[in-house]
Amino acid sequence: MASHKFWPRLRVGLLLYVLLMVAGGSWLTGARTTDWDDPLWVSVYPINADGRAATGRYIEQLRQDTFEPLATFFAEEADFFGLPIATPIRVDLGPVVNELPPEPPVGRNPLAVAPWSLALRYWAWRVDKGDQAATTDVAVFVKYYDPSAHRSLGHSLGLRKGLIGVVNAFAAADYAGSNNVIIAHELLHTVGATDKYDPSTSQPVYPEGIADPEQSPRYPQTQAEIMGGRIAISEHEAIQPRSLREVVIGEMTASEIHWIR
Repeated sequence: MASHKFWPRLRVGLLLYVLLMVAGGSWLTGARTTDWDDPLWVSVYPINADGRAATGRYIEQLRQDTFEPLATFFAEEADFFGLPIATPIRVDLGPVVNELPPEPPVGRNPLAVAPWSLALRYWAWRVDKGDQAATTDVAVFVKYYDPSAHRSLGHSLGLRKGLIGVVNAFAAADYAGSNNVIIAHELLHTVGATDKYDPSTSQPVYPEGIADPEQSPRYPQTQAEIMGGRIAISEHEAIQPRSLREVVIGEMTASEIHWIR
C-alpha cells in the first residue's frame, strides 16, 4: 500500500526539484547578465525567412561591421549613465541558421505563450549555431525579408527567459540602420527592459517613452527612447528612427537593466 503512494510522491518531488532548478538557473542567469562586470556577448544569427534569392544575396554580404553600431550605441549610452565598463555589449555575426523558429501564438494568449516560449527555447538550443554558441550570452535570430515582396513585417520579440531575441528585418542596405534599432530594442527586453509605447497606437508613452521628456515645447522630439520605439513628432504622431544615432536610453530603461542603482 505504501509503495503505491511512494512513486507518485517521488514523481512530484522530482518535478518540483526540476522546477526549482530551472527557476534558480533563470535567476542566476538574469543576475549575471545585468551585473555589467563583464561585457555581454551577443550573437546575431541571420535567417532567410522568405526563401527569396534577393534575401539570400543580402545575407551573404552581411559583415561584422553591419552590427558594429550596436556596440557603439551601448558604449556611448553606458558612458552617459556612468557605467564602469567601457564596452558593455560585444556583438558577433554568427552563421546563417537554415530553420525558422516557432511562430508566437496569435493574440499572445498566456495559456499558449508558455508552451510556445518553451518551444522557442528548445529550438534555439537545438539549431546549429556554430562554434561561438558556447560563448554567447544572448542569441538574436534575425529573420530577413525581401522588401520588394513585403511592405510590412510582424512584431519582433525578446525573451528574458532564455536570453533570446527574434527580429523581423528587411533584407536591404537602406534598412540596416533601422534593423539595428529593432535589434537593440529586443536585446534590451532580454535583460529586463519593458516597452514604453501604447501597443494600440505604437505612440511612445510620456514621460518614460520620450527621449527628452523635459524638452519645451515637448514636441517635436528629435530622437527616440529605445523602448519607446519611435520619435514622437506630436502627441499623436511618431516616426521610426532611421538608425541608432537617433535613439537614446532613457532613465527608466537604464534603471530596469541595472545601469542606475
